[in-house]
Amino acid sequence: MQIFYAPDITGDSYTLDEKESRHSVRVLRMKKGSIVRLIDGKGNLYEGEITDPDSGKCTIRINSVINNYEKRNYRLHITISPLKNPERFEWFVEKSVEIGIDEITPLICTHSEKSGIKTERVKNIIISAMKQSLKAKITFLNNPCLFNDFINTDHCGNLIIAHCNEKLARSKMSEVYSRGNDAVILIGPEGDFSEEEINFATNRGYKAVHLGNSRLRTETAGIAACHSVYFINQ
Repeated sequence: MQIFYAPDITGDSYTLDEKESRHSVRVLRMKKGSIVRLIDGKGNLYEGEITDPDSGKCTIRINSVINNYEKRNYRLHITISPLKNPERFEWFVEKSVEIGIDEITPLICTHSEKSGIKTERVKNIIISAMKQSLKAKITFLNNPCLFNDFINTDHCGNLIIAHCNEKLARSKMSEVYSRGNDAVILIGPEGDFSEEEINFATNRGYKAVHLGNSRLRTETAGIAACHSVYFINQ
């Protein structure tokens, strides 16, 4: 069943924008009576049927709504360094949204090779992944943030920093994260966090973890952290 993103949906009908209308009518060949789903990014899943298959303003009658569709009992916020190759960062975003993540912050660290992201492109990837995986609540993308500024800001839940420095103490994810708790997880750049950054974070309450014996790329580490929290909560 086709899924559309409808962030401004209200009432018992919804009109797709011109781009989505053209796609549904001309590309997907949807007709009057075709059943569709809509997600509003606020946690609600709608089901309806096309009443006016106009390629410029396709109208859908809403038949039912499920509020708080598949709402999780925890909140996950991953902060992760932008990458020199933007496609790898975008791959992390896509897959983490499919698994389930509430918030992403690009984190500018000492060893980060890039200080920015293509914000609008990444937001479009989030919407596409949300539709693909049938998530009703959108993942919030923050502006890039300096490491020290982020650490000095108050955050709720289990505070975790994943790093590869074997000289410093690290635990397993399952030893510092408990099922049902919110989590904020820091993932560093390819050169890892500096020792000063790790100490700065742990002195402010972040628990250090490793993500297994393998040395992972940044985007892989982000997915591993996301899936670890997901798995613990199953």
